[in-house]
Amino acid sequence: MANLKLPERFRLFAPWERTVDRVLTPLEAFIHSQTAAAMALMSMTLVALFLANFAWSGGYHHFFEQKLTLALGPWSVSMSLHYWINDGLMAFFFFLIGLEIKRELLAGELSNLRAAMLPVVAAIGGMVVPALIYVAINWDQPTINGWGIPMATDIAFAISALVLLGSRVAPGLVTFLIALAIVDDLGAVAVIALFYTDTINVGALLSAFAVWGVLWLFNLAGIYRVLPYAVGGILMWSFMLASGVHATIAGVLTALAIPARPKINPQYFDDVVHGLLEKFRKHPNQNTIFLSEDQKGVILSVEEAAVGVQPPSMRLEHSLHLPVALLVIPLFALANAGIEISARDLAEVFSHPVSLGIIVGLVVGKTIGVAGTAWLATKLGIASLPSGARPSQLIGIGLLAGIGFTMSIFIAELAWPGQTELLVQAKMGIFMASLIAGVSGYIWLRWVAR
Repeated sequence: MANLKLPERFRLFAPWERTVDRVLTPLEAFIHSQTAAAMALMSMTLVALFLANFAWSGGYHHFFEQKLTLALGPWSVSMSLHYWINDGLMAFFFFLIGLEIKRELLAGELSNLRAAMLPVVAAIGGMVVPALIYVAINWDQPTINGWGIPMATDIAFAISALVLLGSRVAPGLVTFLIALAIVDDLGAVAVIALFYTDTINVGALLSAFAVWGVLWLFNLAGIYRVLPYAVGGILMWSFMLASGVHATIAGVLTALAIPARPKINPQYFDDVVHGLLEKFRKHPNQNTIFLSEDQKGVILSVEEAAVGVQPPSMRLEHSLHLPVALLVIPLFALANAGIEISARDLAEVFSHPVSLGIIVGLVVGKTIGVAGTAWLATKLGIASLPSGARPSQLIGIGLLAGIGFTMSIFIAELAWPGQTELLVQAKMGIFMASLIAGVSGYIWLRWVAR
């Protein structure tokens, strides 16, 4: 919920509050922006690269290999700090993705078939073409299983580039890119679940789905409290971990089971709040600092009604956005982006099949896949461009979709766990491709907007 902006004549100020506000208000606005998330991610990436190559190379890797054990009675999980971040904390990232997917399917761009066609078709093209390019470059080589890496789009970086362009791009293009990235995330989740799972413990997997079924029963029974879903989500995560399917998938499944309908009808909320405000006015308080008991009762009732009119999925999405963007994702970058880069690695970045496949896949494949399929869909009449957008801008959107980063690194870690040489080439390819795609997309959109 946005902070309430009050005229100064209605505010009660502490002695230094006006001075502090001048500093904190712009800072708060920045923290809540997509740009802050992108800058936090980039900063931690640079810190990780610095630690791995200059300052603390041995200590950096040793730190993230430290074992951390959680135990409750006979049950225990012991993993390195690196895996706790990738398998544990990243479940919150995937949970947020699940909430965004559910919102878009029920009430966003993806809820209307006609409006959804363009981002869906563009996202499919943007996943298939990069994967095919990677496969072609790595054909008949053991590195071919990295085909899922160039399929991903990092929404924080991509949206930040559009934000920097300001009014030069139509608002519909921003919505289009967000919807495209969400479909892309859905595809990445499916790829991780289906293709980056080695062995499956069927019993544990069935137990996970049984818990998921219980969560859906909670939903159908009208249980709106978050705690039962949190407990169920943790149980499902532990079963997924034991099953061999990547545990973060539990985050997406839990999110899909969270109720997306409010407990209180919005019209009833409107009537109730109007009545409560009338009651508030009838009990004036001469003390401007403390409320009367009657007024406190009214405020508590308004707060309760405000919670009830918001679907649990909406409340959770809002409350998790900042922690995930400014804590979970930067920690993931800190733990995974620290690769030791040698002169030989740099020399091979445009010749090694892994890095070359990723660079060409993300930069060229995403552009052709997104812009080409979107243009074709509009020409065939099955979709229409966003309001105010031009066909030439689709190329810029395709380039920005080539910023893979977070999800690409995540899939690379799944494709070659512990294989340092391949991971170095993969991450260098991801860094290089994301840089080329981001700068090129920004320049292209700025140029066509003239």
